[in-house]
Amino acid sequence: MPDKALIEVKDLKLHFPIMEGLIFQRRIGAVRAVDGISFSIRKGETLGLVGESGCGKSTTARAIAQLHKPTAGEVIFEGTDITNLTKNELLKVRQNLQMVFQDPYASLNPRMTVGNIISEPIEIYIKYGLLKVEKGEIDTRVDHLMERVGLSRYFKNRFPHEFSGGQRQRIGIARSLALNPKVILADEPVSALDVSIQAQILNLMKDLQEELGLTYLFIAHDLAVIEFISTRIAVMYLGKIVEIAPASKLYKNPLHPYTEALLSAAPVPDPQIEKTRKRIILSGDVPSPDKKRTNCYFYDRCPKRMAKCKDELPELTEVGNDHQVACFLHTA
Repeated sequence: MPDKALIEVKDLKLHFPIMEGLIFQRRIGAVRAVDGISFSIRKGETLGLVGESGCGKSTTARAIAQLHKPTAGEVIFEGTDITNLTKNELLKVRQNLQMVFQDPYASLNPRMTVGNIISEPIEIYIKYGLLKVEKGEIDTRVDHLMERVGLSRYFKNRFPHEFSGGQRQRIGIARSLALNPKVILADEPVSALDVSIQAQILNLMKDLQEELGLTYLFIAHDLAVIEFISTRIAVMYLGKIVEIAPASKLYKNPLHPYTEALLSAAPVPDPQIEKTRKRIILSGDVPSPDKKRTNCYFYDRCPKRMAKCKDELPELTEVGNDHQVACFLHTA
């Protein structure tokens, strides 16, 4: 029996308006970055969110954190829909819902010392009366966090430009932990790093999860990274979730044609297996996300499409043992 969901996303949509005109602007359409997705994140697990660039992964994380206001749908955190909360109510929720951003060079303020960057969330919550912490406790907390992520506490008076990319991402992770959150939304946290450094950061995040009981939404486009860190994996295409399954099951038995194509593109570090593998080459390009669709989003590129796929939209359906897929090949 699956554990109770810590976060439930229900029919989440986030559309960005397309405007025309310089002075008198009018809306002429919308980019459907996230177009009606539903999934859950269970306590203590890592849900990997994977898909090609531009499919809506990062926008999904930002919509969950309410950095972008969703167009429609619900984000239920610990039983409360957080999409319509007041500023103070949302601040309380964000204490348990923090983000690690993709670019460690752009996500840290270059004019602040590392110590100030890590302590800033604590000071903001003190300012709004949501935390009561003495000044000495803040310094102790910063020292502990720096050493826990593999940085010397004696570096806290240095500035971000004095650190490497991997060290900067460690600073970002320390900042995300400053308020003792329950959930970390990790938006491609290792994609800008060298492979050897990626392994260090992934191992650090796994250790922190075990030590602190964290729950992760982990976004990446590197399938090897997703396989290594994820408990379950959700596959996203053109703003829709097309398949969700436990990590081991998804890699052994992908059901959606897009998932099959995605996995076939990932190299296997075994020459004998690699010789026998068949690469699935998809035809055409990803369609524009500014069109409303009533049929399968993958129809234009699917090598297994049927007549039904052109007229109807497959729903994400349970096909057994915690495996969901949105494809008429398995749900018709």
